Amino acid sequence: MNLRKPKLPSVRLPKRPRKTGLPPGTLVFTGRKKVEETHVTLVQFNAEGQIFEQHAKDLLPTPEEGAKVSWYDIRGLHNVELIQAVGDRFNIHPLVLEDVLNTQQRPKFEEHEGGLFLTVQSLSFDRENLEIKTEQVAIYAGAGFVISFQEDEDDLFPAIRERIHSGRGKIKKRGADYLAYALTDNVVDHYYVLLDQMEEVLDSLEEEVLSRPGRASKEKIHELKIQSIMLRKVVSPLREAISQFSRSDNPLVEESTRIFLRDLYDHTIQVMDTIDTYRDVMNGLYDLYLSEISFRMNNVIQLLTIISTIFIPLTFLAGIYGMNFDNMPELHWEYGYFVLWGIMVVIALGLVYLFKRKSWL
Repeated sequence: MNLRKPKLPSVRLPKRPRKTGLPPGTLVFTGRKKVEETHVTLVQFNAEGQIFEQHAKDLLPTPEEGAKVSWYDIRGLHNVELIQAVGDRFNIHPLVLEDVLNTQQRPKFEEHEGGLFLTVQSLSFDRENLEIKTEQVAIYAGAGFVISFQEDEDDLFPAIRERIHSGRGKIKKRGADYLAYALTDNVVDHYYVLLDQMEEVLDSLEEEVLSRPGRASKEKIHELKIQSIMLRKVVSPLREAISQFSRSDNPLVEESTRIFLRDLYDHTIQVMDTIDTYRDVMNGLYDLYLSEISFRMNNVIQLLTIISTIFIPLTFLAGIYGMNFDNMPELHWEYGYFVLWGIMVVIALGLVYLFKRKSWL
C-alpha cells in the first residue's frame, strides 16, 4: 500500500514587472491589470453649490472655470501614459507617480512642494475563503484639486459622491484638504465593516469548536491568524501616516480640518485595538480547540478504560474455568454454569454502580 501523501498542485502567481536597475522615478506599473480601460471621472463644485461632472476614458477631462475644488478620480493604473499626463499637468514629482504605480506600496503620507500625497489600502473580506482582499488607493491633494487613484473598476467612494451631489455635510463648503480627508475617512470606515464580518466569523467558529471541532476548524483559525497579521501590517503604518497628516503645518491643510484628522487618527487607533483583540480571541480559540480535542480524547480513553476494567475480572473467571484440569469440582456441578454467570453479572453490575458513585460514568 502506498502511504505517501499526494502532491498538491503548485500555484503559480503571475509575474509582475520589476524595476531592478531602473533609475528612481521611472514609471513602471507593478500590479495586476484589473480593468480593461482606464476610466476618469471629474467632479467639480464651487462656493455657490454648482456641481460639474465629466467622464472620460484614457484622457483627462478639461476642468470648468471658477471651480472651488476639482476632484479627478482615476480607476485603473495600467495606463502609464495617462499617469504621466496627470503628473505633467499638475506638476507632480516623478517619485510620487512611481509610488502610485506600485500597488504594493506601504501606506504613508508625504508633503511635496505642490501638494500632499497619501496612500492607503482599501480592504474587503471574503467570508467564503476567509481572505482579506486589498486594493491600493493613492490620494494627491493640491491647491484646489484632489486626484484619487484606484486599482479596480468598482467605485470605492459612492458615499462621497452622494454627499457632494446632495449638499449634505461640509465637503462643498471646504477645500481640497477636507476632500482628501473625506476620501481617507471613507476607506477607514470600511475597516469597521470588515471587522464586523470577522467578528461574525469568529463567533460561528467558536460555536463550531465547542460543538464539532475538527481539522477544518484548526485550518480556519490558522487562516484567520494569517489574515489578522496582514491586516495589522496595513493599519499600523496608516496610523502613523494619519498622525503625520494631522500634524502637518503645510499651508494646504486648513486649521478647521485638523480636528477631523485627529478624529480619523482616533479611528485608526480603535481599529488597531480591535485587531489586537481579535488576535487574542484567535489564540484563545486555538487553545479552546486543543482543549476540546483533548477532552474528547480523554472521554474516549475513559470509556475504554471502564469497559476494560469491567471485563478484567470476567476474563479472569473465564480463564480459570477454561483450563482443562480434571480435578475442578465446579466443572461437574449441575448448576456450576449458571452460578458462574450470576457471579459475573453481579461483578459487572457492581463495578458499574461503583463507577457511577465515583462519577466516572
